[in-house]
Amino acid sequence: MITINKKRFKEHFRRKMNNLYAQTLEEASNEELFNVLCYVIKDMISKDWEGSRIYQEKAVFYFSIEFLLGRQLKSNLLNLGFEDTIRQGLNELGIDLDEIVESEPDPALGNGGLGRLAACFLDSMASVGISGHGYGIRYKYGLFEQKFVNNSQVEVPDNWLINSSYSWETVRPNRALLVKYEGKINMEKDDEDNLKVTHKDYIPVMAMPYDIPIIGYGNECINTLRIWKSEIPTRDFGKSSSYAKNQAASYEDALKYKYYAEEISQTLYPNDSNYAGQLLRLKQEYFFVSAGIQDIFRKCRRYKITTQDLPNKIAIHINDTHPALCIPEMMRILLDEEGLSWDESWNITIKVMSYTNHTILCEAMERWSEDIMKKLLPRMYMIIEEINKRYVNDLRKKGYSEEKVKRMAIMYDGEIRMANLCIVSSYSINGVAQLHTKLLKEEVLNDFYEEESYKFNNKTNGIAHRRWLISSNPELANLITKLIGNKWIKDTSHLKELEKFVDDENVLNRLEEIKFNNKVKLANYIKENNNITIDPNSIFDVQVKRLHAYKRQLMNILHVLCLYHEILDNVDLELDIQPRTFIFGAKAAPGYYLAKCIIKLINCVANLVNNDPRVKGKIKVVFIENYGVSLAEKIIPAANVSEQISTTTKEASGTSNMKFMMNGALTLATLDGANVEIYQQVGKENMFLFGLSAKQVLDYNKYGGYSSKDLYHSNKLLKRVVDDLVNGFIPGLGKEGREIYDALITYNDEYFVLRDIDEYADAQQRISNLYKDKIKWNKMSLINIANSGIFSSDRTINEYIEDIWFKGCDEDVQNNII
Repeated sequence: MITINKKRFKEHFRRKMNNLYAQTLEEASNEELFNVLCYVIKDMISKDWEGSRIYQEKAVFYFSIEFLLGRQLKSNLLNLGFEDTIRQGLNELGIDLDEIVESEPDPALGNGGLGRLAACFLDSMASVGISGHGYGIRYKYGLFEQKFVNNSQVEVPDNWLINSSYSWETVRPNRALLVKYEGKINMEKDDEDNLKVTHKDYIPVMAMPYDIPIIGYGNECINTLRIWKSEIPTRDFGKSSSYAKNQAASYEDALKYKYYAEEISQTLYPNDSNYAGQLLRLKQEYFFVSAGIQDIFRKCRRYKITTQDLPNKIAIHINDTHPALCIPEMMRILLDEEGLSWDESWNITIKVMSYTNHTILCEAMERWSEDIMKKLLPRMYMIIEEINKRYVNDLRKKGYSEEKVKRMAIMYDGEIRMANLCIVSSYSINGVAQLHTKLLKEEVLNDFYEEESYKFNNKTNGIAHRRWLISSNPELANLITKLIGNKWIKDTSHLKELEKFVDDENVLNRLEEIKFNNKVKLANYIKENNNITIDPNSIFDVQVKRLHAYKRQLMNILHVLCLYHEILDNVDLELDIQPRTFIFGAKAAPGYYLAKCIIKLINCVANLVNNDPRVKGKIKVVFIENYGVSLAEKIIPAANVSEQISTTTKEASGTSNMKFMMNGALTLATLDGANVEIYQQVGKENMFLFGLSAKQVLDYNKYGGYSSKDLYHSNKLLKRVVDDLVNGFIPGLGKEGREIYDALITYNDEYFVLRDIDEYADAQQRISNLYKDKIKWNKMSLINIANSGIFSSDRTINEYIEDIWFKGCDEDVQNNII
């Protein structure tokens, strides 16, 4: 176990400051102090973080195009158990740890729930003590930094690597690998009649690895997130070096080659609405997959693990379809480099690959043009084509209709369906919430479920409770430990013991006091950054997540307009409205015009409402710019109401719902995603439910019968706020209002905003009425915290370990290998 004492820490800190910057502590900026502290901690963990424990047991490799880590310093100090010692040591040196924490940049390695889940999973894998490592891309700019200009979202580069490096990372030049694009594939037999495959005239790109330590809580387990930066080859990779030298013959060609290589790791999710964007997106996906799979094989060779023993020693997990090329890339290495037969290679591949599906939305099920794949990744195309041919032949032998074969084929009508590739080639397919998995089995992937039901299972998502409760909300965490002891930190099922305090008025009052303190902190932040004064005594009603039409931020802001009209209509009557602060945080994808229109609508309504003296502070609207992990850590502990209002069936799971619940917010929700399981834990009496059921949504989608125009014309109040979008009532809205109006009325309201808004308003009224009864509200809050333990990612990871990764490939899968 790593230990530290205050005296040695201070000596080490001073020495490291001198080594890095040749200056005194008094001269250093907060950024320099942060860098020094990171290097001190890395020195302390270096012996445990040398990777020697890999392959002493089975190792898990988690491939994800996003890892939304958030700031690491406070989390690492918590997991190491050093925070108090280091805080005291720094204080004696005249340094405030909290100021150093605030100076750390958020790594721009992810965007939303997918990336945050991957980060939570890495944390939990280390904390439960398994060898579990991540592979991703070291984005230079990430997605983007969000700015609001004239109420509209503007994207500017998120230059998180402004100093060219990240203090937690360690670059490994001697472990760089080569990734090959384009070129030609030659296949010929040698003298012994063995097929030899060579890749000629390819474009080489070097994958430079940067390692970030993932520190487990209260143990000696330190795993690694390895992220790859794309560069021109600068070391000898054989024939590839000659390509780089040839490019230097022409200055213009050399620049083109440099751009070709380096653009791969520039930004997260390039706009793929055009050919160039699609090409870059596919280059990115193959880049980190190829580097990662090659890296795994290199480690296996180092530890003398045979190819036949791979299923017993490694598990490769595909997080959504972005890393689907893990499958053909592993086949390529086994076939072309290890010299195995097709059947031997397939037998190994299908035994190590597992896949998580994160969506039922068709647009999120990746499909690639065969032409793009064939040009950019010719060997991947050939292998996928062979997998598809064998699979389709197998289906036909079983007597399936051509219609069913077409639906299940990996390649059809000029497209490659990556979800189908993952399903066919993995021994486990899981959804991320009970409802989501049920929909996969019965609706979206029903053909595959009927064919191979034994592959399908559910793993409801979870959150890293040490970050989202202990680190983000220390007052609440300390109260919990005072009441029930500290066993809950390692095993969140102990949170259930809080229920015995549900009638303890002192505990309930303390709970309310902690919430108020967090609200004051957030109000101060909003005043400083948004120049909006909000009342900590008001209900903090929060919706923070990616901006998408199905998440229905639109319904939220239309309800605000309803309240605004109600106030104006009764301006002389002093309506008894519980003061409410509506807080939004969200980014819209740069190419998603409707989502960007909704952002402008929210900002325009905020300007209208917040500056109207007739409102008298009864409602305020705040849209916090550039939402991310560090902002979430400020917002979530302060929330009274958690808005989880997606169209039922559309949200796979959600994880913000779990974070809010664990911090004592009450959930306003449809029975969608993991909201169903929150409902199972606390009952409808401890949350606020509304909206269409899953069956009603599915029936509307299958059989029709929904008319937003009928609702619009039959409901005067509803018509009024929809008309506000286009009649000039909202200053500055302009053409964006027409876009939203058309989405609701002309194109029949795809996500049933108008169908659910009346029930939503009723639920909001129940919230306002209940908030007046503080004892009842605080009891509900305590019950939510007490029943949130099941949503720890430690629980989720233990289920992955027991049911997927360490269980391995079932007999049923082995018996059905193609």
